[in-house]
Parts: sequence; structure tokens; C-alpha cells
Amino acid sequence: MPLKTLNRDHATPRKGRGAGINPEGRFEQIAREAFDDGWGQPPVAETAGLSLPALETHVTVEYAKSIISRNDSPDIPFTQSINPYRGCEHGCIYCYSRPSHAYLNLSPGVDFETRLFAKVNAAELLRRELARPGYQCEVISLGANTDPYQPLEREYKITRGILEVLAACGHPVGIVTKSAMIERDIDILAPMARKNLVSVFISLNNLDHDLARRLEPRCPAPARRLEAMRRLSAAGIPVGVLVAPVIPFLTDHQIAPVLEAAYRAGARSAGYVLMRLPWEVKDLFRNWLETHYPLKARHVMSRVREMRGGRDNDPDFGSRMRGSGEFAELLCRRFEIVCERLGYNSGQRNRSLDTTRFRRPLLDGQLALFNEGDA
Repeated sequence: MPLKTLNRDHATPRKGRGAGINPEGRFEQIAREAFDDGWGQPPVAETAGLSLPALETHVTVEYAKSIISRNDSPDIPFTQSINPYRGCEHGCIYCYSRPSHAYLNLSPGVDFETRLFAKVNAAELLRRELARPGYQCEVISLGANTDPYQPLEREYKITRGILEVLAACGHPVGIVTKSAMIERDIDILAPMARKNLVSVFISLNNLDHDLARRLEPRCPAPARRLEAMRRLSAAGIPVGVLVAPVIPFLTDHQIAPVLEAAYRAGARSAGYVLMRLPWEVKDLFRNWLETHYPLKARHVMSRVREMRGGRDNDPDFGSRMRGSGEFAELLCRRFEIVCERLGYNSGQRNRSLDTTRFRRPLLDGQLALFNEGDA
């Protein structure tokens, strides 16, 4: 199979995109980089001082062979997850999932945001996997890798199909998203919540709309995410806020304002994650910093390394989510103090989801009349 080469065009992010470069993935053996030798002519848009045209999103229909992913990571609170899509149009520059596009012979940069894959057979696969005699019911997480409610979901409705299967089977699910599109599925989620089968976390790391637009170009604005929290909470759906990622000198000072605003919106659970920069994400984030916040770039990366044991990224279990060192400890304490003051992470709304209601589906679409333990 011939090796595919990718270029590093788009040094300045196109409108609505997070990455400004399109570097080769770490598995590529050939790299190609644009170089001006003086013979070519600059683009008309550049000479006229105009912005370049927006990049289109290309979607490939994928028929997956399996749908439930499993992990044994000691610092992740779930062992099962489903990712309806590969790549994410939200374009968050810090996304730790970007390197996964390298497995597809695509770039973790612009390609991750513009070349997407939709697993259109996800619901049917899920039904088959849940019907297996050896399946053991545990909470399934949606949103562990890419956002299940990214703009693509509006057309493909893969996440909704997955929820319909889980609801019919009485299977618990945890959802993490940045999108207000989750409101569309309140008709499914509210009945599940009454049976203690669902919890939702909305990811929100700052309230500055200008910063959010640069960090997460195709995500709903912070105010819109807070409104989604209100509507979910009003429908009786347990909702929490995930302050993630925390970025030194950019978003760390907004921990308290975000927690306060989310609490007023109905969130009663809270968590945070320190920014992770695995593999190609390091270069992508540096390029973004130099483009948008050049005066802060050195300070941000210096503090990142102080909280990551002198490295840009710490992959070790136990410290990769929270960091290490004095600054990481101070950050953790600040978060805990605000949570204690507001009353987060206490009470009945933080109980474990119910796994006893699960009924194994039959492959003809019908459900078994009894649980195995009842027969």
C-alpha cells in the first residue's frame, strides 16, 4: 500500500477550524512541508488581505465490526465506551483524541476536524453485542473519545439510535458532551433518569466567548452550554460539569466562575482534567498558541512542563489527568474548596447508576420477558 503524504498548509486556521497545520501522523515515513522558494505567487486572498475560504467537512460512512470499546485504565471511571464517530468537527485544539486519526493514515491536525467517519451500523451492532450470552452489564460511556453530539449527529442520528437501544434494554449510560444538541434526546433521557439509568456531564472550561471560539471553534458558546444544563436539570436528568481541560494561564483562573455558573444552571456533580498533550497534540497546541496568544505562549508551556514533571505530556496512570508538583496540588485544592463551598459531589444525585434493570435484547428486536436471574 503506497504511503500517503500530508502537507502542512493552513498555517493560519481557516474560519471555524481549530488546527492551523496538518502535520503527518507519527506512523508516516514520508513528510512534506510547504516551502516558498520565491518562484510562486502568493494566493490572491493573501495579497488582497482577505481570509481564505472555509474548509469543507467530508464524511465517510463506516460499517464497523464492533462497537463497544473496553479499557482497564485505573484513572478512568468506566470500562466500556462507544464512539459513534471518528474525528470531531468541534475542532478543539487541545483534544487528546486527535492522534487517533493517525491510525487511519490521516493527520491529527486539520484532517481530524474535516475528514470524519460515521459508524452508521452502531445501533444494530450494539444490539447484537448486548444480546451475547456472556455480556455483563456495566455502565457504557458516550463521549470518551470524540463528542457524540458533534454537528454530524444532526444528520446521522447515530447517538440517538444507540440511546434507543440502551433505553429499551434498561442499560445505564454516562454521557459527556460539549453540545446543546443533547436537548433533542430529552424524550429518551428523562425516562431513563427516572430509573437511574443515565447521567450527563457538560464539558465547560471557561466563560469567555472569544477564548472559547478560538479553543473550540464549532462548539456551542459557553452560555448555550449552561442553558443546556438548565434544561436537562429541569427535565430531571442528573447533570454535572466537567471543567476540562484546565489550561495554565488561559483557563485556570476561571475554575470558580465556571463552577458557580454551572451550579446555578442545575449541575450538582463536578470534575476537572488538566490539559493533556499526547503525541502530535503538542505541536498542534504550540502552533495554536503562537498564532492566537504569542505573548503567553512561553508562559503557558513553561507552566505545563512544571505540572508534567518537566515534560510537555505525562502519560503515567495516576498523574496524567491531574498533573504533579506544587502547582498541580494547588490547582486541585482550589477546585475542591469551590466544590465544597457550593455543595458539589454530594447527595443522592451522585449515586451509582442502576445495572439491575438490564434485559438482554433478542436479535429479532424483541426483548426477553425476564432477566436471566428472574427465570
